[in-house]
Amino acid sequence: MNLKTYIVSLFFLASLVGFSQETWNLDECVAYAIEHNLQVKNTNYDKDSSKESYRQSIRDLLPSVSGSTNYTINYGRSADPNTNDYVNTEFFSNNYSLGASLDLFQGFQKMNTIRASKFIYKATQEDVLQQKFLLAFRVMNAFYDIKFNEGLVANSLEQLEISQANYDLVKKQVDLGMMAGADLYEAESALLADKLLVTQNRNQLANAKLVLLQEMNLIDQNDIVLQETLDPTAEETQDSISLDTLYQTARSFVPLVKSQEYRVSAAKKQLQATRGTLYPSLSLTAGYGTSYFETNVDENGNIIPFKTQFNDNASKYMGAQLNIPISNGWSAHSRVKQQKIAYLQEKNNLEIQEQELFRLLQQLVQDNLSFTVEYEQSNQKVKAQQLAFDIAQKRYEKGLINALDLFQAKNLFAVAQNENLQVGLKLKVNQSTIDFYSGLPIFNIN
Repeated sequence: MNLKTYIVSLFFLASLVGFSQETWNLDECVAYAIEHNLQVKNTNYDKDSSKESYRQSIRDLLPSVSGSTNYTINYGRSADPNTNDYVNTEFFSNNYSLGASLDLFQGFQKMNTIRASKFIYKATQEDVLQQKFLLAFRVMNAFYDIKFNEGLVANSLEQLEISQANYDLVKKQVDLGMMAGADLYEAESALLADKLLVTQNRNQLANAKLVLLQEMNLIDQNDIVLQETLDPTAEETQDSISLDTLYQTARSFVPLVKSQEYRVSAAKKQLQATRGTLYPSLSLTAGYGTSYFETNVDENGNIIPFKTQFNDNASKYMGAQLNIPISNGWSAHSRVKQQKIAYLQEKNNLEIQEQELFRLLQQLVQDNLSFTVEYEQSNQKVKAQQLAFDIAQKRYEKGLINALDLFQAKNLFAVAQNENLQVGLKLKVNQSTIDFYSGLPIFNIN
């Protein structure tokens, strides 16, 4: 099979694959990954748990109500619960009680706990969004890594086609006696080297697709077909980016920072709630109780009916309880100090997150300037190497240079193409990342 037939067959098979397989764009890959990622699900469970904790902290304001009952059978000599006289008969008794308590003041512990729980709930909401964004960036990197390797395969196939044409030309000239057999061996060596490079690039492409499939948790497929994307040259490069403006914008919405802000607020409220344990607490209590005794008889010796005893033996109470903390081994003060340390630690963690965000944006801005210059120079290099190769190809066909010189010119052209492809995709990923931190919706994530 000659190279032309091989390439035609390749595109025919690719078209069949395109009809038989679904093509994915970046938004679809990100959406599928978020829906099926197990770590995102775990973070959602954390959010649901904190939501329930927040709701329960509100319900803790309600009165505490409890009821109890018992059924007791006495054997042998025992005290009659009704008369306290000792009897030697077997009898049973019932007791029923219902009690309630309402906290009136606890140093605002419950109110501060509610606010702290609410901040924790908001923090976990941001954690979910942060996990989604991190996953989206990993999917985007894997997506463009596939695009890069697809470009490598295309470039290597182009080089293979050139080597095949040169081999056919040299073979024809050797058959005519115009070139030596050694020239044919050199041409064949270059052809085999390009075939090996095509195989290696295809293997790298398969590995890149595997990374994306794993990030998406797409377990029922072993291949993925991606839609074509815009070339980096089609987008306007960002020549001037204000780092301060970018930081202020990103600082206002990046989930990792907002989550830590909420945790600082939660720690502050938890500190206030802990300080509330140093204050006296006041609560109201109320209750109702009654009982039934088998030994409770009337003047005729008949057991008084259950309903009558239930009403006659009823007791009610209502009161207020004041608790004043005096000393408990200084444990309450120790808990306040510990919580204050936790609060300061959360504030320090916020400063760490802000510092890391600034450094990340600083690096992005610097990379954007570097990649923009590199991409412009890379385009010029590709044009120059292509011109040099075209000249070398014509000189080789006229017998003015040998196969090694042509092979070197061809390799330099291929290297320039690959470098141009790599820096172009790096520039695109970098610009997309800057767009994200600028507040643009580059990912379709709610």
